[in-house]
Amino acid sequence: MKHCLKFGSPDVKSGSRPKASGLTKNKNYMSRIGKQEIQIPKGVEVTKNGDILKVAGPKGTLVKTFRDDIIFNIGDKTITLNTKRNDKFSKSLWGTYVSHIKNMIIGVETPYQKKLILEGVGFKSEVKSEGKNNFFNFALGFSHPVIVKIPDTITATAEKNNITITGIDKELVGSFAAAIRALKKPEPYKGKGMRYEGEVIRRKQGKKTV
Repeated sequence: MKHCLKFGSPDVKSGSRPKASGLTKNKNYMSRIGKQEIQIPKGVEVTKNGDILKVAGPKGTLVKTFRDDIIFNIGDKTITLNTKRNDKFSKSLWGTYVSHIKNMIIGVETPYQKKLILEGVGFKSEVKSEGKNNFFNFALGFSHPVIVKIPDTITATAEKNNITITGIDKELVGSFAAAIRALKKPEPYKGKGMRYEGEVIRRKQGKKTV
């Protein structure tokens, strides 16, 4: 006696993929981040002139250019954003712009900070000044010192190879700290190099000699 087993619905053709129920396209998409109301704290001023948004606070002023695909509604104490068009590109900007504005408001109140630790025998770090310019001077095991200019809007210190980078612009602080770390990435055998504070380096076991 022959037995035949059929998998799936009999009306589904072989090789075709059935549509999942409940996964229909939502035309009235609402971004969870984009629809959030942004609070303007006391002492912070937010203004927009054309495509340029300016956020001024006790710690400084940030200026950023935004595309006109998003509508800005700036009140006395709150900011709300909406999309002009119901297309994929505008929706992708919606939540991103809300996050940018929140970061700007936080930065002018409480500056962002990144800390790095330089480990290794003979490795040194110090901050030097020449006129109005500040520089990092690193000894990283090369035949020459590594000199890195510190951006004007960033404050940096180096004490006993503990490096602190502070600034009101979150993106600039993060990118500058990443560039400093990339000068001497931590190696996995002894952990020598530059790492973020609290960063865990996965160690590898070295070759054993018989």
